[in-house]
Amino acid sequence: MKRRLVVAGLALAVAACQQGIPPEALQLDSESLQRRQLQTRVFDTTDETALLQAGAGVMQDLGFSLDESETDLGVIVASKTRSARESGQMANAIIMAVLLGVDVPTDDQQKIRLAFVTTPLEGDRTSTRVTFQRIVWNDRGDVSRQEFLGEPGLYQEFYDKLSQSVFLTANAI
Repeated sequence: MKRRLVVAGLALAVAACQQGIPPEALQLDSESLQRRQLQTRVFDTTDETALLQAGAGVMQDLGFSLDESETDLGVIVASKTRSARESGQMANAIIMAVLLGVDVPTDDQQKIRLAFVTTPLEGDRTSTRVTFQRIVWNDRGDVSRQEFLGEPGLYQEFYDKLSQSVFLTANAI
C-alpha cells in the first residue's frame, strides 16, 4: 500500500512538471500597449546621462526622494510617502463601528514609487519609460493594496517637465 502511494505521488509530480509555461502566460493583454504608450517617450539624443540627470531633477521637483540610481544601466528609482486617508473610507469605518461594533481598518500611509529607465535606440535616439506604483498600508500596519498608477495626468506632468528640462539644458538656458 505504501509503495503504491509513493508511485502515485511520483506520477503526479512528473505530470505536474511536464506542463511547462502556459501559452497565455506570455501574452500581453489589450491594455498593455496603451499603458506602454502612456509610459514611454522617445528623445532625439544619445546622451543618456543628460536624460537621467533631467529625470532625477524632475523627480525631485515632484517631491520624490531618489532611492536607487544605476546610471550605467539607465535606471533611477525614487519614492515619496504620503497620507492615504480618505474621508469616505473614514466615514464608512465610523458608521460600521457605531452600527455593528466592528473595527474596520482604514488606509493610513502610502509610498508612491517611480522608476525611470532609459534605453538607447538606433538612429541617435533614446527611449525613456517611467512607471508609477504605490503601496498602501492600513492603520494596523498591514499592506492593504499594491497597484500601478495609470492616471494619464501623472505621466503627462512628468514628461512635460522632462521635455522642458531637456530643452533648457540642450539650449543652455
